[in-house]
Amino acid sequence: MPAFKKLFSGVTLWTWRRSRWINRRGDAAFSSCRPKVCVVGSGPAGFYTAQHLIKGRQDVEVDIYEQLPVPFGLVRFGVAPDHPEVKNVINTFTQTAKHARCNFYGNVNVGKDVSVQELQQAYHAVILSYGAEGNRRMGIPGEDLAGVYSAKDFVGWYNGLPSCRELSPDLNCDTAVILGQGNVALDIARILLSPTDILKKTDITHPALEALTESKVRRVLIVGRRGPMQVACTIKELREMVKLPGTRPELVQADFEGVAQALPDLPRPRKRLTELMFKAAVEPPAKDEQERRSKASRSWGLRFFRSPAMVLPNPDGTKAAAIRLAVNKLEGSGEAARAVLTDEVEDVTCGLVISSIGYKSLLIDSSVPFDSGKAIVPNQMGRVQQAPGLYCSGWLKTGPTGVIATTMNNSFDTARSLMEDLDSGNLDMSAAKSGAQHIRTLLEERGVKPVTFSDWEKIDSVEVKRGESTGKPREKLLTVENMLQVAWA
Repeated sequence: MPAFKKLFSGVTLWTWRRSRWINRRGDAAFSSCRPKVCVVGSGPAGFYTAQHLIKGRQDVEVDIYEQLPVPFGLVRFGVAPDHPEVKNVINTFTQTAKHARCNFYGNVNVGKDVSVQELQQAYHAVILSYGAEGNRRMGIPGEDLAGVYSAKDFVGWYNGLPSCRELSPDLNCDTAVILGQGNVALDIARILLSPTDILKKTDITHPALEALTESKVRRVLIVGRRGPMQVACTIKELREMVKLPGTRPELVQADFEGVAQALPDLPRPRKRLTELMFKAAVEPPAKDEQERRSKASRSWGLRFFRSPAMVLPNPDGTKAAAIRLAVNKLEGSGEAARAVLTDEVEDVTCGLVISSIGYKSLLIDSSVPFDSGKAIVPNQMGRVQQAPGLYCSGWLKTGPTGVIATTMNNSFDTARSLMEDLDSGNLDMSAAKSGAQHIRTLLEERGVKPVTFSDWEKIDSVEVKRGESTGKPREKLLTVENMLQVAWA
C-alpha cells in the first residue's frame, strides 16, 4: 500500500503510516496485524461462521476447535441416515476447512484441555459455536426407568456418536411413544418403522441396523401438548411419514374438529402442513392408497392435546411398561395457543419412551456468561454481553430452534457483527496474537494431540471403504480410540 494512500471515513481523513491507519489528529484506528479468530465447535454454526468471515475479509485467519476427532457436528450425528441430501453441505464445509486461512483442530476439549480465557489471550476474537449437547428433562416420575431415552441419545446411537455407542435400546416391544412433534421426533419414528432394505443403503451404524432388523416395534405414537395447527414439524417430514412403505397412519378424527373452518386463514406453510394431516385423518383415501394401507404391518399416529405425566413401570419396577398422559385443552388460538391441563388422564401401554422435547446448551467454561434458564449465552447479534472479543453463533446463541438454513443465517449475522467490530475499531487489534501457535504449545505440554483436517480425511477414507463392501455410503468408526488410531496411522 502506498505510504500516503488516503481514505475517507465519514468526514475524517485517514492516512496509512507505519502499518496502521492514522487520522489528522494522530489517532491510530487499528493495527495492520492479521485478525486471528478462533471458532469453538465444528458443526454447521462453526463452519458457516468461519466461511462468512473468510469470504468477508481477505486478512482474517480462522482456527476451528472441535472436541471430537471428526468434524461437522449434527450434520454427521444429527441428520437422519435416510436424508443424505441434507449432508451434502459437508462439501461446502470441506472447502472452508481446506482454505489457506482456515485450520481445523479436532480432539481438543475446550473448557478442559484449554480454557476460553487462554483462547482469548491467543486470539483477537473467540466465537463459541459448540451447539447444544445437553438434554431437556421431562421432570416426571419414572423418566429414569430403563426403556426411556432422550431423542438426542437415541439419534446419537443410530448415527454413531461415540458417547451413545453403549445405549443399546431395547426394541422388544410392540408400541413406542415419542414425546414431541418436531422434525427430530418424526425422524425417529421413521427410522423405527422404515423397512431395513431402505436403511441398509444409508450410513446408519451397523449395530443400529442389526437392532432395527430384530425390532418388534410395530406402532409409534408421536405425542404433542397442543393441536394440529401448532405441530412443530415441517411438511417434508410429515409427507415422508404418510408415504412410508409398509405403514399406515392412525390419526384421531376428533382432534381435527374445527380445523377445516380455520384452514383458509392459516399462513401458507402452516396451511399446507395442516391440510396434509387433515386429509390423512379425515378424508377417505383413494383406492390404491386404501389398498396400500390395508397391507401395512406397521402404523404411526400423531396424538394431540397430551402431556407426559408419568412413566409407569412393569411389575418389578425395573423398566417402562406404559406412559400416563394428561389430557390438555387449548386456550387461545394459532401459534400463541397454550396447553392447559385438565383432570383427565389416559395410560398408553408401551415398552419404549423417547423424549424429544428439545436439546439444550451447556456451560463449558465458568468464565463465559451463561443464562441457565434459557440455556444460551446472553448476546446481542452474536456479541456476548459484557465480554469484549467474545461471540457466539448457532444454538448456543438462539436456543435449539430451526433447521440448518436457520443456523446458517444466524451464523452469518454473528460473522457480520465481528467484521463490523473490526472495521469500527471496537475489537482490540492493538497487538499481534499468536493464535494456534500458542495453543498448540499448551496442548503439547498437557499431552493433547490435535487431529488436523488431513487426519480427518484418513478417517473419512477408511469409513467410505468400510461401507463399500456392504453397499453403504460409509460405515462409521464408533469410538474415539478407533478414530485416533486411523487418524495417526
